[in-house]
Amino acid sequence: MRLFTTPDNLPAGLLGRDGLFSTAAWWRTVAVAGVAQGATAVFAVHGDGDGAVLWPLLRRADGGYEALTNPYTCLYQPAAGPIAQEGDADLHGAGRALARLGRGGGLLRLDALDPDWPGLAAVLAGARAGGMVALRFDHFGNWYEPIDGRNWRAYLASRPGALRETVRRRLRDAERNAALSFALLSGPDEVEAGIAEYEAVYARSWKEPEPFPHFNAELMRQTARDGALRLAVLRHDGAAIAVQMWIIHHGIAAVLKLAHDEAFKPLSPGTVLTAWTLRQMISAEGVAGIDFGRGDAPYKQLWTSRRRQRIGVMLATPWHPAGIAALLRHAAGRVRAKLRR
Repeated sequence: MRLFTTPDNLPAGLLGRDGLFSTAAWWRTVAVAGVAQGATAVFAVHGDGDGAVLWPLLRRADGGYEALTNPYTCLYQPAAGPIAQEGDADLHGAGRALARLGRGGGLLRLDALDPDWPGLAAVLAGARAGGMVALRFDHFGNWYEPIDGRNWRAYLASRPGALRETVRRRLRDAERNAALSFALLSGPDEVEAGIAEYEAVYARSWKEPEPFPHFNAELMRQTARDGALRLAVLRHDGAAIAVQMWIIHHGIAAVLKLAHDEAFKPLSPGTVLTAWTLRQMISAEGVAGIDFGRGDAPYKQLWTSRRRQRIGVMLATPWHPAGIAALLRHAAGRVRAKLRR
């Protein structure tokens, strides 16, 4: 394993292949503003050239390792060069190298994984060959919708009747209301003012304080430089009352954060802004799909129709006290689940 402290010096071709959550902008943001105090981001590369495999990792304060993820991550997997993607040997070796790196700490947690990723079996087989036991668990659901060339009307027609009626009525009223205005901010020259509006609305919303308070602002700056940011703002008399952070990568528009001022709840600002933004991105930008991020909040099922599971894997060292404890907890959990059934 070769260890790097920044994504900017990595071998070419390892970033951005697997969507937003594998881009340099994402990893820079996580490294700068999305890790716990005392921890550091490490980019571990196994192999060379087209057979290289990248593991973005978090080195904890106790010296152990885990996936470089946080509560904002919607997908995590190692980035593999084109040769490594075509066969199992390089991925098996990368899994074994990961185990060698992490087994001294007893536990190495990987989460936000796609259970259908073709390389997962080879990676886990390599980790087992490296002396660790793989314990799988369900992590979260992700709701999404392929657009498949549909226009806004066709997309809206596929939504539940109650949402269709709400959107038509509320969006029509909002666009006739002279006090309301919409904006979709995307450029570096707009981002600082947009961040100020976002943070002002968030402070007046129902949302809990962020675990990493500077993360969203840094992500907006990074993605604005790449032209990927779409910060949607609904204003009343010139003051922001609802905000949504969307990011477009490879034609997929993902909403990562949204908030509205509770004082304006009778106007349905969240629904209105979502509808207006989706109409813009489908009609004007021709996005190929939309992604509503982490979790199974009921409102996501109104805007999207498909769900995919994300899983986690706990790699445990069977001779280490922390690994033994994890194995015992996992076994006890399976027994409890069987008894409930």
